[in-house]
Amino acid sequence: MKKDINDSNWIRPMPNALVSCKSKDGKENALAIGFISNAGTDPLLIMVAVRPSRYSNKVIRETKNFVVNLPTKDYQEEFSYLGSASGFDEDKLENINTEKADIVDSPILSDCPINYECTLTDIYSPGSHDLFIGKVEKVHCDEEYLNDDGTVNWDKINLL
Repeated sequence: MKKDINDSNWIRPMPNALVSCKSKDGKENALAIGFISNAGTDPLLIMVAVRPSRYSNKVIRETKNFVVNLPTKDYQEEFSYLGSASGFDEDKLENINTEKADIVDSPILSDCPINYECTLTDIYSPGSHDLFIGKVEKVHCDEEYLNDDGTVNWDKINLL
């Protein structure tokens, strides 16, 4: 028999992602995201939810682009750090490996095996988080995780 519960938790399991961005003055940043979803297939869209108080919220609004980086379980320590430190207070990417994205002006986190370069198409503010809808402009994947036909072998990646 099902019981009503008083639990404020959200749907589980939550995907873990790192969203990276770069301010107009060149400061790079990344934050841990638990609220993320596919939002469309034609064009390919991704939704990320960011609290208005976060440094990256301001940066994404201003620059209109970001990168979604999917970390592996080996990246847990970095994920925790990026989710607890504030870009207002420090350079969070000082000790994180990054590389320049091909299309958007936000950094790619090199040690994450999958990276989605996104341009901002819409912002919705339904409650505690702003929902940023990004059009996927380019997807990068470490070669070791690709099948022979060029598709991602998701079973091989030990995602966080």
